[in-house]
Amino acid sequence: MSLRVPKGSVLCSCVCVCVCVCVCTSAHIIPPAPCEWESGCRDPGRVSCSHCGCLTSFADWLSIDMPSYAYEGDEVVVKCSGERNNRIMTLTYYKDGSLLATYHNLSSYTISNARPSDSGSYSCEANRKFFFVHKTEKTRSVWLTVQDLFPPPTLTIRPIEGSSVTVSCDTWLPWNRSDTQLHYSFFRDDHTLISNGSSSEFQIPAIGKGDSGYYWCEVATASHSVSKQGQRSHVLVQSVPVSGVLLDTQPQGGQALAGEPLVLVCSVAEGTGDIAFSWHREDTGEHLGRKQQRSQRAELEIPAVGGSHMGRYYCTADNGHGLARSGALNVTVRAPASRPVLTLRVPGTRAVVGDVMELHCEAHRGSPPILYRFYYDDVFLGSRSATSGGGASFKLFLTAEHSGNYSCEADNGLGAQRSEAITLSVTEPPPKIRLINGPHRCEGLVQVEREGHWGTVCDDGWDTKDVAVVCRELGCGAAKHTPPGKLYPPLPEEDQPIFIQVALCNGTENTLAECEQVEIFDCEHSEDAGAVCEAFLPHFT
Repeated sequence: MSLRVPKGSVLCSCVCVCVCVCVCTSAHIIPPAPCEWESGCRDPGRVSCSHCGCLTSFADWLSIDMPSYAYEGDEVVVKCSGERNNRIMTLTYYKDGSLLATYHNLSSYTISNARPSDSGSYSCEANRKFFFVHKTEKTRSVWLTVQDLFPPPTLTIRPIEGSSVTVSCDTWLPWNRSDTQLHYSFFRDDHTLISNGSSSEFQIPAIGKGDSGYYWCEVATASHSVSKQGQRSHVLVQSVPVSGVLLDTQPQGGQALAGEPLVLVCSVAEGTGDIAFSWHREDTGEHLGRKQQRSQRAELEIPAVGGSHMGRYYCTADNGHGLARSGALNVTVRAPASRPVLTLRVPGTRAVVGDVMELHCEAHRGSPPILYRFYYDDVFLGSRSATSGGGASFKLFLTAEHSGNYSCEADNGLGAQRSEAITLSVTEPPPKIRLINGPHRCEGLVQVEREGHWGTVCDDGWDTKDVAVVCRELGCGAAKHTPPGKLYPPLPEEDQPIFIQVALCNGTENTLAECEQVEIFDCEHSEDAGAVCEAFLPHFT
């Protein structure tokens, strides 16, 4: 039985009960595609099809599902399926027209660890059977691009001998994979320096010539699904010639203390590798010592310096690129001032009010200049500086209040030293005038003292002004009378001298010696002068 249908519709022929095969007669379908029975036979005596659907394109029943982009290391699943997957007998996958895999049941094709080489055009083909009809259908092609997860790493290293060097392994991740964990490994020649570290850098604290060689690095994902090595780079560790050689000392400035250690420090501003340091005396040509070490600084110690160590010093440095020399440094050796000795010098055998006393302080050892300080009962009197040996002196006009302890101090900047204290007693000067043979000390014959001898005063021109000065000098009261000296017997012996012929006082002088005087030329003891003053006033001696 056959059924005519309009153009563009479906013609169905029933060949058995409940089995229907539909053939699309549409001129628009090339080649004709098999049709499927949808509803079954409704009347056993009269076979008919209620609906028969035709595939009008490949995608109607077979399609391919896969991403268009992926990163290397990703898992990419290529999946083909149809509307009636249970009718598929074989499923074949292709890349760029080449066979990848064939499955006899429905299955997907998996690229477990994608690589850029997996980029290409993918499609699949299904072979299905409907009763006695075999039909093959193929999907459209889908293009897959597998991108690099990160580029091959670049090794960065800038080696200078002796310096701290950072070795860097540089790559980058795309923004949408920036959270991907990467591990870094570093290699030199046949040795592994760092394996699977989390940092893209590692440090060489002080690189040397022995660290020269071929370096490279490797970057891998945590799963090692993606691993890339950078190019090998030959690294030659170069040394820097020494320059900027400088000599200094400890203590600084070439100032050394006698008996103390002195350290000569030789340093370079630039220079790498093993450096040979040498120390020399410029003034004597003496070679003091040599050291070789991997350092930009070396020291040479003189355990205990003395005067013989004073002179000009320099040092040299060499790391194989040529000798470099420092400038000359003058070393001076200073000795602390010793304990000084204080000497008190007065005109007479004892200190008397009115004397000018000289305080002399001297340290017998010590490097000049030395500053000397003078003290009275720890009260600072003054200071003097001595630029060379011999000590220093300080002069003091003595008063009755200057009795006490005196000391001095010597200081040359290396520690002050104090002398022993000297006790001084300042006394009143012995009287140069006196009144004798009277009822009290403020009345009597006038006598004056010269060079240890007592003599009288002639009464020529003797008046109350002269007596007023005598009374003042003796610490008595006001002048009262100018009696002749013969009223106070006994008279002096003939051989006792008469020292003053005429005293020309104006009455304001403190002592008779201050008055203008006429030396004796014609006078006898019968003409000696006397004086009467108010008595019993306080007298200080």
